[in-house]
Amino acid sequence: MKKIEAIIRPEKLEEVKDALGKYGIRGMTVSQVVGCGLQKGRVGVYRGHEYSINLLPKIKVEIVVNDTKVQDVVDMISDVARTGAVGDGKIFIFPVENAIRIRTGEFQEEAL
Repeated sequence: MKKIEAIIRPEKLEEVKDALGKYGIRGMTVSQVVGCGLQKGRVGVYRGHEYSINLLPKIKVEIVVNDTKVQDVVDMISDVARTGAVGDGKIFIFPVENAIRIRTGEFQEEAL
């Protein structure tokens, strides 16, 4: 099993959720996060004074899938979330040792 963490633009969340749902992904965790990368923030103006906004709002989508689905899910998220502009986000993949469904006690892929 692998955990896929995707940091995406907030406006792309619904498209990503729809694509994952059509693929059969039943569970995900979505968090509002802030961060910076190549965008390095932006400059805002308030009452005539410039100020920098270093951390920009992003969405983190976390999904655990079995190993056979990882590349499909990564490709799907990449295709749907890509605008071609700086700030589209990143995808990280981590190994998952085990998963346990608390309600039933199921584990491994059955818990997903």
